[in-house]
Amino acid sequence: MASNASEAIRPLPRETSTILLVESNALKRMAIAGYLRQCGYGVVETDGPTEARRLLDSGAKAHIAFIDLHAQGENDGFALAHWIRKQRPDVKILLTSGVRRTAETAGELCEQGPHLAKPYEHRDLEAQIRRLLAR
Repeated sequence: MASNASEAIRPLPRETSTILLVESNALKRMAIAGYLRQCGYGVVETDGPTEARRLLDSGAKAHIAFIDLHAQGENDGFALAHWIRKQRPDVKILLTSGVRRTAETAGELCEQGPHLAKPYEHRDLEAQIRRLLAR
């Protein structure tokens, strides 16, 4: 009998999707990235919007950008999301925030994509990513 944890981690086909993870807190970033890799995703980790924008501007492969709206850098997570929508419309956006009002605003920004309010379960993140990729 499989446990809930093993049911949540379902390997993806070999042609895996890549998640750009934008999280300034190194411990949170490592935990999220580790979980997503266990789920079979490729993960590119960045510590803020400035680095994420540089990577995307250089043509880095990403299917989804998972952005903490409070990530620090030259711009905040909102500015990065707006930039991605204009410059890399092929990259789907998933936003997260620990502040309720910010999470609600994120939902308005991502008219075609979801947002996650913190705290969230890793399996909820993975479910949101699957929904985005299925679109």
